[in-house]
Amino acid sequence: MSSLLKWSSLPVAGMVSELKFSVPWGHIAAKAWGSPQGRPVLCLHGWLDNANTFNRLIPLLPKDYCYMAMDFGGHGLSSHRPAGFPYHFLDYVSEVCRVTAALKWSRFTLMGHSLGGSVAGMFSCIFPEMVDKLILVESCGFFPAPQESDLWLDSKRKVIESLMSLEENKPQPPKVRSPQEALQRLLQANSHLTEESGRILLQRGATEVMGGMVYNRDLRVLTHNQDALTLEQCSRFLREIQASVLMIIAQDGIFNPEKKSQYFVKPLQEAFQSNLKMASLGSISGTNKFPFLTCSGTDGPRNYSPKGKDRQKSTCKNLLPVTVCNYSGCKRLGKLYGAQRRLL
Repeated sequence: MSSLLKWSSLPVAGMVSELKFSVPWGHIAAKAWGSPQGRPVLCLHGWLDNANTFNRLIPLLPKDYCYMAMDFGGHGLSSHRPAGFPYHFLDYVSEVCRVTAALKWSRFTLMGHSLGGSVAGMFSCIFPEMVDKLILVESCGFFPAPQESDLWLDSKRKVIESLMSLEENKPQPPKVRSPQEALQRLLQANSHLTEESGRILLQRGATEVMGGMVYNRDLRVLTHNQDALTLEQCSRFLREIQASVLMIIAQDGIFNPEKKSQYFVKPLQEAFQSNLKMASLGSISGTNKFPFLTCSGTDGPRNYSPKGKDRQKSTCKNLLPVTVCNYSGCKRLGKLYGAQRRLL
């Protein structure tokens, strides 16, 4: 498998390039910042997002790295799966393996937001020797199955019924919307986004056609088909991770450990801390669905408050082994950006 755009043809540091990696069902699209000679970082977006999630963040990170953000299958500019095939969680993990094999990356840093964080966490367990640093943003690295068996069975039933319903209905051409209508629909469904942020996501999330725009994503990705792993299994798996880990959790997001519905957050955080040599806590003020887009990044890290061991290492340029951060105020993500400068 090779990229449709030769990796060696990427421009000098500071430039952005588009790439496509051939896969049996089409291609995986990606965009790269910087020089191919830079230290490699693979960036994984969240559910229903795309690689443009990282547009605002990457320019604020160290320049001597090569940042590659890929669109998962069925998202952004990547090909849809063949008819009759659902999107399984492990498919996304295998896509990471396909892309890094094409790039001939044997060891690299993984940064994942939300679903991308779960994919990054699982990849780091399956291929621990390949990941030197793991950055989880609004993710615990895993998303265990519900404790109640009825909830799990109900969720799988909905996945199957939704897929069959899509197949039974006569395929309709994508609805064409005006650019403004496409943007407003996106903003209505994602109240956390600013208009500018929405436009950034639509650059990859929609395609211009005669009369307007159509959304790119495959409707089948709406059936969120996670693996059925228990909390105990996830806690055991993460022991395989060899990478240094940074975890950033939104204070007002779905992974807030105080939320009873997310029973697994605190145990997973504790498992990460207890199974790595060093663990430190910090706090940064925001919400869950922030996809790095909602602030220009001009704010400094004023509200980043390292605690414990991290307090003495707050100026360290290397990634801290484990940091669990909280942030709130989606529109103040510059503070997060400021802290992210120390990740790498």
